[in-house]
Amino acid sequence: MSLSELAVHARGLTKRYGRRPALVDCDLDVPRGRVVGLVGPNGAGKSTLLNLACGLTTPTAGTLRVLGSPPAANAAHLARVGFVAQDTPVYAALSVADHLRMGAKLNPTWDPALAARRIARVGLDPGQRAGRLSGGQRAQLALTVAVAKRPDLLILDEPAAALDPLARDGFLRDLMEVVTELGATAILSSHLLGDVARACDHLVVLGGSRVQVAGDVADLLTRHHRLVGPRDERDRLPAGVEAVATRHTGAHIDAVVRVDGPPPCGPWRVTPVGLEDLVLSYLTRAAGEVNR
Repeated sequence: MSLSELAVHARGLTKRYGRRPALVDCDLDVPRGRVVGLVGPNGAGKSTLLNLACGLTTPTAGTLRVLGSPPAANAAHLARVGFVAQDTPVYAALSVADHLRMGAKLNPTWDPALAARRIARVGLDPGQRAGRLSGGQRAQLALTVAVAKRPDLLILDEPAAALDPLARDGFLRDLMEVVTELGATAILSSHLLGDVARACDHLVVLGGSRVQVAGDVADLLTRHHRLVGPRDERDRLPAGVEAVATRHTGAHIDAVVRVDGPPPCGPWRVTPVGLEDLVLSYLTRAAGEVNR
């Protein structure tokens, strides 16, 4: 895939804070037009990756291209990226209307009709101070400010983590609708796999400061299976089958595997793998590698 077809392209991307590695030697290609779920445990490097993509920090090593250019290359490039940080920060003393006026002044591609339409749809009072809004309303305001600049890439760092289920449902529904309207690429960092399954068609799993697996969700689920079979068959998996995570249950072994080709036959019972099992298998493997 050419660089022009990628929203994010990283090779050997590394970020260290002193001696502590946040990301190590990461290779990643995110195609344009996808809604990407970025998942991993706390400390896996999700926020670091998103901050690097926004140009808020710089790599220690490696290369990173966002929409074909270095992050935050210039004002025009900044206008193409929308960012909603953790806890959906807004300015407590400013009104909803103040936020929209500020967005219009700072962003040359600002779409006032889109901003006004979104504010009306989610029921925000333009005169209300942001500090008096509920968590769900603040999230909707932050999303509106990000999308009204009509970005090509929308980056959201745990935007719905603190919301109650009803507010989170509304936020995700509006997010999917506005991304479709914009025709943008979106990267959604979340530790809630249900949100990722609902909203995303592309997956990136970070664990142990590295990219463990990435790809279109449908393709990943097609290429992964659960195998249950005799324990002594563990070391006799056929060619093209990679064990991601295994556990022993008496005389049997239960393995999640990645398969390049048709599922294996023989002594194995083969069943599909869901998104949660797939993610947990890679994170389990990553945790084992870190603890060695």
